[in-house]
Amino acid sequence: MYVKICGLRDPEHATLAASLGADAVGVVMASGSPRNASPQEASAVIAAARAASPDIDAVLVVADVPAVRAAELARELGFDILQLHGSYTAEDIAAARALLPRVWRATSLASDPGVRAGDYGEERLLIDGAVAGSGERWDLSGIAAHDLGPEWILAGGLSPGTVQAAIRAAAPWGVDVSSGVESSRGHKDPELIREFIALAKNSDS
Repeated sequence: MYVKICGLRDPEHATLAASLGADAVGVVMASGSPRNASPQEASAVIAAARAASPDIDAVLVVADVPAVRAAELARELGFDILQLHGSYTAEDIAAARALLPRVWRATSLASDPGVRAGDYGEERLLIDGAVAGSGERWDLSGIAAHDLGPEWILAGGLSPGTVQAAIRAAAPWGVDVSSGVESSRGHKDPELIREFIALAKNSDS
């Protein structure tokens, strides 16, 4: 199971996630988000994660930045992947990929019920809840009825207490957590990060 710990601003948390086997760390740069990181914080997170796990994926998450500018920013800061969250188009993704080949698309079944991995030319599709970044759980009971395609990532309402059941219900290729490993809004909890990674990685056992 591919595991991404998102919304990181503290390099110590990035080191922990990487050392415990997370496959990706995510940094949010979106105005209004309690996890909004500065360029300096982003660079520190990337450096810490790579020091602990050189092959880890570093993902820049944006929601309110033009796609080309976001790709430029991701390259400038040294990210591997750009995650475009919201109403970006296939043209936006193509323009971003011209600058940074690895681009993910994040959306929800509420806003895009016909979505399928790869339809916009993205490397990965991330399926979130209806309110991105809220941490609200959403109904996964009907997700099997959607042909989401290969290697998509589940997000929204995941936590150590819910991740294994969510994996069984939705059968994603990967999982993404942010608020579900926080002690308070925007503040990560090392023990919750530890628990989440262990449970997600052992979800098939």
